[in-house]
Amino acid sequence: MMKRIAYFFPLLFIFFFSAQAQSRKDVYLFAYFKGNGEDGLHLAYSTDAYNWTTLKNDQSFLAPTVSKDKLMRDPCIIRGADGLFHMVWTVSWKDKGIGYASSKDLINWSEQQFLPVMAKEEGARNTWAPEITYDGQTKTYMIYWATTITGQFNETASKAESGYNHRIYYVTTKDFKTFSETKLLYDPGFNVIDATIVKNGKQFIMFLKDETPQPAQKNIKMAYADQLIGPYSKAGNPITGNYWAEGPTSLKTGNTWMVYFDKYRDHQYGAIQSTDLKNWTDVSDKISLPKGLRHGTILIIKEKELKTLLRQ
Repeated sequence: MMKRIAYFFPLLFIFFFSAQAQSRKDVYLFAYFKGNGEDGLHLAYSTDAYNWTTLKNDQSFLAPTVSKDKLMRDPCIIRGADGLFHMVWTVSWKDKGIGYASSKDLINWSEQQFLPVMAKEEGARNTWAPEITYDGQTKTYMIYWATTITGQFNETASKAESGYNHRIYYVTTKDFKTFSETKLLYDPGFNVIDATIVKNGKQFIMFLKDETPQPAQKNIKMAYADQLIGPYSKAGNPITGNYWAEGPTSLKTGNTWMVYFDKYRDHQYGAIQSTDLKNWTDVSDKISLPKGLRHGTILIIKEKELKTLLRQ
């Protein structure tokens, strides 16, 4: 009898903790902006990666204070190795820097800082859509964004769309206090914006927008690298369809990758999914996102963190 009891309790223990693990679902958080980014940070959540609900009645969680224009466009939030949430954003259409702040709970934020990442480039016209990716091997964060520098990359210069001709630049940091010199991260041979980088096994995947105006591309492509700082491969074929898309952000649920993007000319959001990162299926008709949601990023938060946010 004692042997049976001894055998039963480990099974009960395993069953209990297995049930507990299954009950703790991932919560996805979408950080985004509305309008021109004047009112700041908006948040929505989902437990199935398809249906998204606004938090705080879609009111701003953080109003922008830095730069002359005081905008908070294209917010990117990641959970750092230090346990803090780190956020960067576009502060202006024409400024030479980006915004930065950190938070323990996504509600109370540090004093906002202006990071003058392109200040040394006299011909820099902008710093758009910054993002952060963490490299666990080097314990380093990389912040990257798109900039047009007048007179650079003349082989793809165009007078269309105000003559913008972007490439992706970056800095690295370990503590968000000191930063490396700004360097070129990616020149795919065309006008490129809205890069977002995620790790997949031993590789890093860059989702990016081909911004070529003539003939218009305006689609999402992918590139790969073995190291976060590159070099990145040649961009592949478009993974989005016959529409203009920008601002990609991705998540992985189980074995399925999902990439969300702004169908900005259609004033709606789209999504595609894949299990092999090669064959993509459009699931735009299966997603439900807050009205007016603009370019943002998705991260995973804990259920207890969501409960705190729901009390706002």
